[in-house]
Amino acid sequence: MPLRVRRNRPDHQEIRAALRGKVIAITGGARGIGFETATHLFEAGARVALGDVDGEAVGKAAADLGVGGFTVDVTERRSFEEFLDAVEATVGPIDVLINNAGIMPVGDFLTFDPAMIRRTLDIDLFGVMTGTQLAARRMVARGHGQIVNIASVAGRLPTPGMAVYNGAKAGVIEFSEALDAELTGTGVRVSTVLPTFTRTALIDGLTTNSLVRAIGPDEVAAEVLGIIARPRVRVTAPRSMAWVHANALFGQRMKRASRRMTKLDTMFLDVDTERRAAYSKRIGG
Repeated sequence: MPLRVRRNRPDHQEIRAALRGKVIAITGGARGIGFETATHLFEAGARVALGDVDGEAVGKAAADLGVGGFTVDVTERRSFEEFLDAVEATVGPIDVLINNAGIMPVGDFLTFDPAMIRRTLDIDLFGVMTGTQLAARRMVARGHGQIVNIASVAGRLPTPGMAVYNGAKAGVIEFSEALDAELTGTGVRVSTVLPTFTRTALIDGLTTNSLVRAIGPDEVAAEVLGIIARPRVRVTAPRSMAWVHANALFGQRMKRASRRMTKLDTMFLDVDTERRAAYSKRIGG
C-alpha cells in the first residue's frame, strides 16, 4: 500500500476547519500585518479580538472588521493582563494569542537615542515575553492553546543599520523555541513566524531592490493561519526564505560579499528620513 504523502501546506478547507470558532487575540492589530492577519482569521471563521496601543485606530479597525477592539500597551504588564481579561470576558477563553505588536527603528547605532533602544526591546522582545507568559498560564491551566510570535528574518540576518531590531527579533526566535520545548506535554504550543521585508509602514523611506523583495502582508497572514492550523516551531514568510536559518554557518567573508551584492550593507543606513518621518514619529511614542 503506498504511503499517504502529507501536503506541505494546509489547504483552505483544513485551515477553516482548524480555525472555526477559535478565539484569537492579536496585538498590533490596528494596521499592517496585524489587521491583515485579523481579516484572514475572521474570514476563516475565527472569533477575533484586536489589541493596539492606538485606541482610535484599533476602534476604527475593529468596527471595519466587525470584531472587538481593545487598547493595550504591551510594555505594561497590567495593561496586557487587562487586555486578555477583556477578550475572555467578551469573546471567550483565548485559544491563540498572536504577539504581533512591534516597531523597527533603523540607522547608525552610535547615534541611536537610548530611549529608542529601550523602547524597541520593551515592545519587540519584552512585550512578547510578557504576553506569552500571561496567556500561556491560562492555556496550560485549560490544557490547550497556542502562542504565535511574529519575529522577522532579521532575527537571522545581522544587518548594518538594524542592530537593535536584529537583537530583539533574534531574542524572540530563540525564546519561542525554548519555551515551546519547555511546555511539551501541556497541550500548549509556541510558534514563530519570520516575515521578510513587508509592504507596511515599517519599510517607509527604505529602498529595496530586485534581490531584496518586499512581500505583501497577505503573504505573512497566510503563514500565520497555516501555523495555527498545523502548529510547528517556526516558519518563514515566504517559505523560500527558510535558508536564513543556516546563515550562522556562513563565513564572514561570504556574509560581507552577500551584503554588498544585495545592498544590505547600506540599505538601513541610507534612509529617506522625510519619507520615514511619519513612521518614526509614531514609533517614538
